[in-house]
Amino acid sequence: DLFGFKVFDFPKPIKVIQRFIDMANCNSSDIILDFFSGSSTTAHAVMQLNAEDGGNRKFIMVQIPEPTPENSEARKAGYDTIAEIGKERIRRAAKKIQEENPEAKADFGFKVLKLDTSNIKKWQPDFDNLEQDLLGAVDNIVPGRSSHDLLYEVLIKYGLPLTLPVEQLQIHGHTLYNVANGSLVACFDEGVTLE
Repeated sequence: DLFGFKVFDFPKPIKVIQRFIDMANCNSSDIILDFFSGSSTTAHAVMQLNAEDGGNRKFIMVQIPEPTPENSEARKAGYDTIAEIGKERIRRAAKKIQEENPEAKADFGFKVLKLDTSNIKKWQPDFDNLEQDLLGAVDNIVPGRSSHDLLYEVLIKYGLPLTLPVEQLQIHGHTLYNVANGSLVACFDEGVTLE
């Protein structure tokens, strides 16, 4: 077991998920989507299949941040939500599969994205208090949002795949994102100079 404790009472067996993928006539470069991913057994199965047959299947796991039961072994181990268990399982399964299949050329990386509202404040002027609204719109980014949040919103708005490689650079004290070797270059810092 990857965790050393029982995560779920009735987990989906990896071999069953692999069989479902075979039965669906998925080719070796398809995207497998699981809307109720739980502990991410499907991601584990996809990575294992890729390691075994040299495939390049990708996966999308969707899981709401459902809390783990209060007194469960998962909660005691520090996993407050089922989504956190799934992320950790993908990490551990990738490491284990790589150790067991050192010759595998499969991609074991993954990104975690959270569905949220836009990072940009919506302009809804209050004509009775327009001066205050204009002053409040000077900083139009929703408080608490990171430059990564902004970057992924830009990727979505430009219609670019979220799987593109992103290189983070430091230039003259500012963070710069180089997406897909220069396909998009973005900096969200304040006070950027011509230099």
